Order: sequence, then structure tokens, then C-alpha cells
Amino acid sequence: MRRPIVGVVCLISVAACGGGSGGVSGTVGAACVESDRDAANPQLCACIQSVADATLSNSDQRRVATFFDDPEKAQEIRASDTPFADAFWDRYLVFIDASRSACG
Repeated sequence: MRRPIVGVVCLISVAACGGGSGGVSGTVGAACVESDRDAANPQLCACIQSVADATLSNSDQRRVATFFDDPEKAQEIRASDTPFADAFWDRYLVFIDASRSACG
């Protein structure tokens, strides 16, 4: 009984990271695919979206998506000296670390 459960969990994990159809949905994933970065591909962007879904709120995801078009926005938030910006930046760093670990 345990093997089928492990297999299903592995299959879901691969599909969530783009191993299935390669389709990308979500705010962060779409921004990733539409970016002009050489490394952006549907599998990577789907994986990043999966991590975003697990670590960021919808409003944080919308903000992170803007960083793909304008990386300077990230620096503005990082340099901002407000409790809101500091809290967001902490969540963003968790997202970045989790994305690197899960997506390569």
C-alpha cells in the first residue's frame, strides 16, 4: 500500500514542476515564461510557480511577477526601510531559496 502512495506523490511533484505537459500557469510562472532570460523555459517556470504557490500569497506573487520585467523594483523594495517592505523581503528570500533548491 505504501508504494502506490509514494508513486502518486512523486508523479504529482514532477507534474507540478513542469514534468508533465509543460504548461505554465500562475502569475509568477507566466512572468517567467514571458521574460527575456535565456534560462527561462516552461519546465523551470512551472517549477518556480509551484514554489511560489507554496511560499507566497497571491499579492506577493503579483509583486514578484513584476520583478521579471523590472528587476530594479526588487532593489527598491530591498532598499526601502519600512516594516512592510522588510517583511515582504524576508518572504521573498524564502521563496528564492526554496526555488533554487526545488528547481535547480
